[in-house]
Amino acid sequence: MKSWSPDEEIDANGFDDLNKPLLLTQEDDTPRRHGVLTPQINDIKSFDSKIKRSLKSIMVSPLGANSINANEIEETRIEVNEVTEKEISECRIKIKGMTCTSCSRSVEHALQMVDGVKKAIVGLALGEAKVVFDPKVIDTNKIIEAVEDAGFGAELVSSRNDMNKVHLKLEGIDSVEDLNVIVSSLNLASGVNRVEVDLTEHKVTVSYDSDITGPRFLIQCVHEASSGHSVYQATLHTNSGSREREKLNEIRMYRNQFLLSCLFSVPVFMFSMLLPMLPPYGDWLNYKIHNMFTLGLFLRWILSTPVQFIIGKRFYLGSYHSLRRWSANMDVLVALGTNAAYFYSVYVVVKTLTSATFQGQDFFETSSMLISFILLGKYLEIMAKGKTSAALEKLIQLVPDKAYLLDFDANGNVVGETEIDTELIQKNDMIKIVPGAKIPADGVVIKGKSCVNESMITGESRPVNKIPGDKVISGTINESGCLLIKATHVGSETTLSQIVQLVEAAQLARAPVQKLADDISRVFVPIVVVAAFITWLGWFIPGEAGLYPKNWIPKAMDAFEFALQFAISVLVVACPCALGLATPTAIMVASGVGASQGVLIKGGDAVEKAHKVKIVVFDKTGTLTIGKPVVVRAMLFSKFSMEELCDMTIAVEANSEHPIAKAVVAYTKRLRMSFGSSSKDQVEDVNDFEVHMGSGVSGKVKEKTVLLGNKRLMHAFNVPMSPMVETFVSENETFARTCVLVSIEGKIAGAFSVTDPVKPEAKSVVSFLHSMDISAIIVTGDNWATANAIANEVGIREVFAEIDPLGKVDIVKDLQMKGMVVAMVGDGINDSPALAAADVGMAIGAGTDIAIEAADVVLVKSNLEDVITAIDLSRKTISRIWLNYIWAFGYNILGMPIAAGVLYPFFGIRLPPWLAGACMAASSLSVVSSSLLLMLYKKPLKMDYGLSNV
Repeated sequence: MKSWSPDEEIDANGFDDLNKPLLLTQEDDTPRRHGVLTPQINDIKSFDSKIKRSLKSIMVSPLGANSINANEIEETRIEVNEVTEKEISECRIKIKGMTCTSCSRSVEHALQMVDGVKKAIVGLALGEAKVVFDPKVIDTNKIIEAVEDAGFGAELVSSRNDMNKVHLKLEGIDSVEDLNVIVSSLNLASGVNRVEVDLTEHKVTVSYDSDITGPRFLIQCVHEASSGHSVYQATLHTNSGSREREKLNEIRMYRNQFLLSCLFSVPVFMFSMLLPMLPPYGDWLNYKIHNMFTLGLFLRWILSTPVQFIIGKRFYLGSYHSLRRWSANMDVLVALGTNAAYFYSVYVVVKTLTSATFQGQDFFETSSMLISFILLGKYLEIMAKGKTSAALEKLIQLVPDKAYLLDFDANGNVVGETEIDTELIQKNDMIKIVPGAKIPADGVVIKGKSCVNESMITGESRPVNKIPGDKVISGTINESGCLLIKATHVGSETTLSQIVQLVEAAQLARAPVQKLADDISRVFVPIVVVAAFITWLGWFIPGEAGLYPKNWIPKAMDAFEFALQFAISVLVVACPCALGLATPTAIMVASGVGASQGVLIKGGDAVEKAHKVKIVVFDKTGTLTIGKPVVVRAMLFSKFSMEELCDMTIAVEANSEHPIAKAVVAYTKRLRMSFGSSSKDQVEDVNDFEVHMGSGVSGKVKEKTVLLGNKRLMHAFNVPMSPMVETFVSENETFARTCVLVSIEGKIAGAFSVTDPVKPEAKSVVSFLHSMDISAIIVTGDNWATANAIANEVGIREVFAEIDPLGKVDIVKDLQMKGMVVAMVGDGINDSPALAAADVGMAIGAGTDIAIEAADVVLVKSNLEDVITAIDLSRKTISRIWLNYIWAFGYNILGMPIAAGVLYPFFGIRLPPWLAGACMAASSLSVVSSSLLLMLYKKPLKMDYGLSNV
């Protein structure tokens, strides 16, 4: 069935200048002009010069969301022929093997050192790098070599020339001559710029001009190259799902490494810590094989060695590449700590084999358990990162797989239709869109009338009327009526593809706070190594020179071994285990606590940024409001009874699929039941049902003409409106409510007031944010009247209305340029670019999967109070992280001098390696215990103010 959309009366005085959006302040109720938002597109929107110009034209447009989806798309597709930086190209590289921010920084540094590279941005979450380079100086192959030389895997994802590039899988190829024939045929085809051949996979990659040709014509060209017995066929070759497969393989690899390490390290831990404490069950471990070499020591040595050198091989490789670049990352810290424990334990093995009196403590369990724990952390980390990048795949999935291509004869008559893959659509193709189908490409309506749901692009919850000449957007849904559209932008040029690229680019941004541990370790590691060496010299040289008494040196030791024990103690007690645990343990606990309270925090980036938030940007529909229309008031204006009004309304509105119509039907059915109706499902028959685009619907019920719609419909049918009706409509328009008028036999019988109600907790949340010294603003695609009404109701002073998705990004970037840390709260697909561009994106749990995946924080219960929880929990977590660093460094600062032996000459107190290992474990335990205190966290809004969760 067709649907209708009531007209929204918008006061034209709401705009004093069509070049600048308005801002409504609470200090005075008069609109004031807000400065033009200058688009910041150098980082996240620099796809190419064409898209930069396109985005800018959208960003500065003050027109409403409906204007964007209807008339502005074509204007935003400006063809750019004069590019100022003609010699600059761009590519995206998939980076493999990055584990921390130090790795991403190393890759970025390696790329920036390459001659010809102008700019390089590496994103750890995406595992990709965006490189801007001079193609005359360097190509993508050399860029990949630079990454590989830095010790990481690299694979080309895309380049700027991929904007119009297609990969074809060839069939019927028997020899190299066949490939040459096909390549020659493609090169001669009109619009083809370049053809690349993969001999092993029988695949060709064709770069082309989309204004001249397209993938369907190129496939036809391959087929037409057939001759004689050689019949060639070509099909599209796509890499869809490759990113997901790579993520799954990476997760599986870390999981298998962790389980394999546990297979060895758990028995080592039992033989070292548990069984010796349970006599007589552990007495067999003390059996002496030779001299002081026991069976327990032998088993611990054998079991820990594979963990150290086979499973822990990745840490050695990471350390090698890091040290080769004259830097020190977490791999260096892990390798240093585990090697100190392992090789000292090997030293103990050698001594027990060669001495009948030596007694020493090994630390095989320290090295093996440390590696296992780190692998567990990496496994959990990679799983969390995989979920954030899934948003890109879901955005792409908005576009349908198939489309109906129409065939025409010479006279322009439709002679048939063919179902084709969406990737085969070319510019100027005529596509048929049936009711309920998704639109496969940006285009213009040629024939037909319908309503299209564009909420995922504009944020406007109401379907938009489409008539010939209107523009449509790929990924949107045709709700009613059949449309014939002409494709104007396909593939990577569509609005949806631009949103995908926005999310990708925004996710490349790196949080500066995340580099803290690596920056500290860069100085910490050399200092520890130097301190250990100086300690060894400080005891060895005086010992050889006889500068301290010989009785200081234990039996069965010489000065070298005595000094070596002090040096190893320094290395072990200064092991950066606690430093490495300080941040991840706090974030893991905070994530768990948040999840238990309805706040899903996606990793450390969100926690580290959220504590600095100074302004929260709220979307309106579905965020501050419930997200669906509800009838809040019904009014009678004539002799008709409420029961008769309900019956007439249900009969006509039951034929409409519009959200407002559904809300009215649901309300009138409940109202009719309250009057004692026997069945709420009984519906009168309606004849001559008709949809009046932009006005309402009409039909005949029991031979009575019934109209339902707005004032425009009443005027069109010359239905008089009494002063009482006019007053009712005006009052509701003041509160941005939609009035559905009901006319029976030429007289207005009643009306229904429909609105999207504000969430009950919204006002309290805004007030609490103000008490935390955090500002709040509304940015919505809805009209100004509705936005201002909602803002006044919840206590928000600053409003941006009629803003499209790219405009939301621009507002976020504008706030960031002013030095503010921005949190964005939204629920729709149209919010996903802004969620990704904001410092902290918060998605409503009841919103779309795309918004949820693009956000840093998900409010599972769709409760706005959890915005407060997320920010407050992040502040508590960051404070806990700094306390953890104090614990970690406190043990090191106090333990290193004692381990170096400063107390030994005065009090005879020495910190042997095994005791140093215990101190190291104690420091780690204190850090973990400190982090676990976050489990006592309580919601501040509910706890302090007694506000119940909704």
